[in-house]
Order: sequence, then C-alpha cells, then structure tokens
Amino acid sequence: MRRLKLALLTIGVLAVPLVAAPTIASAAMAPKAAPQAVTPKAGPSASQLLARAAKGCKVVTKGKYKTDDDARATVNICKAGTAFVWKADMDIDCDGIRTKNCNEKTDCCFQNQTSFETSKGKSFQADLTHFYVIPLPSSRFSYKSNGIKPGSVAAVIFNGKVVYAVFADEGPNDIIGEASFATAKALGINPDPSNGGVDSGVTYIVFPGQVPSPVENNAAIDKKGAAAATAWVNS
Repeated sequence: MRRLKLALLTIGVLAVPLVAAPTIASAAMAPKAAPQAVTPKAGPSASQLLARAAKGCKVVTKGKYKTDDDARATVNICKAGTAFVWKADMDIDCDGIRTKNCNEKTDCCFQNQTSFETSKGKSFQADLTHFYVIPLPSSRFSYKSNGIKPGSVAAVIFNGKVVYAVFADEGPNDIIGEASFATAKALGINPDPSNGGVDSGVTYIVFPGQVPSPVENNAAIDKKGAAAATAWVNS
C-alpha cells in the first residue's frame, strides 16, 4: 500500500523553522517530594469528535484526492466550524531524521528531511513525533489559503482512538492520507514504512493555527490538541 513519495528536493521545497524553543525554568522541589508529571487533559472522545465533524461539514475542495497512486479519487476535504476534516487511509511517513526505524534500508522512498523544521531547526523525527501530512497546495485545495500553518495540530482518529499530531510534512498534491511512524504506532496501526499503514477508516481533523510549543514535543502536542478539540466540540 506504500505510495511513491514526492521528492521535495527536486521541486525546491525548503524546510521552514516553526517555533523557537522556549526557555524552561526549573522549579525547586520540597525535600523528599517526588517530581510531579504534568498530564494534559484527555480532550473529547473519538465519538464526540466524529459527531462534531459530521455536523454541517461543507466540502471545500475543488476536486477529490486519491489515497494512493493507483487509486480512484474519492476523498474530499470538508470544513466543520473552524476545523478541516477528511477521512482517508494512512500511509507511513518515515522521512526526516535518520533512525533505526526510518532510513534508506527500511523505507524505499526515504528522504532525510521534512517540509518543516522543529523548534531546534532540524527536521522532524518520524518515529518519535506525532505528525501528519497535507498535500501540497493546488487548485484543488491550498492549506496556505485556508489558514493552516506549519505545525497546526490535528486530531487523528482510528478505531475509536484519538492521537494528536502536528502538520510537519507535505505530500503529492493529488494524494491524501499519511502520518508519521510514531502517529501510526500510537493508533495501533502497523508503522512499518515498507508494509504498514491501513487502507481506510482514518479521520483527520485539523485545527488551523493551533501550534504547540515546542512543536516536536508530544506532551505539548497533546495539551494543545486537547484544548483545541474541546473548544471546537463545544462550539
């Protein structure tokens, strides 16, 4: 099910830094007290998100997307309230920082960069950060013209589970449905770039302009995503 990926270098797409790394102040701990982990709010359930997505979702694309090179074009992007929604498959994006899971040997189409950069000025690490892919702008749809900034958080839903992810990479302008190794793994989908992914049943709900900081940190992504999703469901 793997699709051929777009070679970003050949079309001149440059990596763009997203968010400057924040300064982290350490707090003093009381004697004998164990450090407390900050757990972000869970946010809405998958069923709540899907119900809100179905409420008055108007098609905004001028033409449909394919889910793979050899598939028919069947996928629209619609807008429900302030969020953009599509339902597709999930191909595995293993591009970015080279690791034991993501490299030229594990992925035939591996590229050592992502379209956008982390707060540290580096490409994203696909087997670490939860991120998703949006097609390059075209006459069909332009994320740029619709206020979707690099790093915008989304709720990615599969089989009743929700994972929050950020927009970190672009795909071919006529194909939709792709997310990072780490996103797939968190959703219980086979993350292997050579034979993983899933053919259908994945919903992507994008909250334009809602960018976490640091953008590559999954805890920050969860916190921003849960807050954005809660506000959207209640709108």
